[in-house]
Amino acid sequence: MDGMPPPANRKPFIMSRGMKIPKHPELTTGMVRGALRKDTYERKECDAVMRMVHEGDTVLELGAGIGYMSTLLVSQAKAQKVVSYEANPTLIDYIASVHAANDVSHRTEVRNALLNSEGGDPVPFYIRKNFLASSMDGNVEQQGIIDTAMIPQHAIAPVLAEVKPDVLVCDIEGAEAEVLAAGDWSCLRAAIIELHPQWIGQSGVQAVFDAMHRAGLTYFPKASEQKVVTFRRGW
Repeated sequence: MDGMPPPANRKPFIMSRGMKIPKHPELTTGMVRGALRKDTYERKECDAVMRMVHEGDTVLELGAGIGYMSTLLVSQAKAQKVVSYEANPTLIDYIASVHAANDVSHRTEVRNALLNSEGGDPVPFYIRKNFLASSMDGNVEQQGIIDTAMIPQHAIAPVLAEVKPDVLVCDIEGAEAEVLAAGDWSCLRAAIIELHPQWIGQSGVQAVFDAMHRAGLTYFPKASEQKVVTFRRGW
């Protein structure tokens, strides 16, 4: 009926930590939907961000996911600017919708690209029927590949010189050891990193800690929890 609000079960958003998360038939279902509604989605990383990020900070985010963390960084942690890298092209439009729903688009920038030491030619990214399972892994034994996109590669040094981040937030599903070891992160005041030791092993975890220590940042246990580790300068 005209002028009548939609039924409660047809609301276009899921509310999570005071943010509007647009419903999506493939991205906000099942366990993700439940975690969003209970405010437990990426809970450890969110807690660390709220403790480590200062009002007015510039944040470089590696692994934007569904746009949840970048929205939190601006709307709740009051970051001045968030530049996010996300390799999965199927997520870019949805991230934009999350930012728009929460009025943070003017303080966020999303780049559909990869970071590495030297940049280079675009590389293939394999899109699967399950958007969240899309990855750089084109293993034919993994079912569901429906398309391939070519993703630009950006060199770390010029990106850091351009963005001048105060804080790094990194959740890149096992690429953290290689990417972080390739950069000079001495511009940072703090870093929040989700480790994936099941993929990078002991040597990869050590590489992450070594990269942060070379940058003058020290492991900060008060804002760390399990695989989400934080590093801070001068604590």
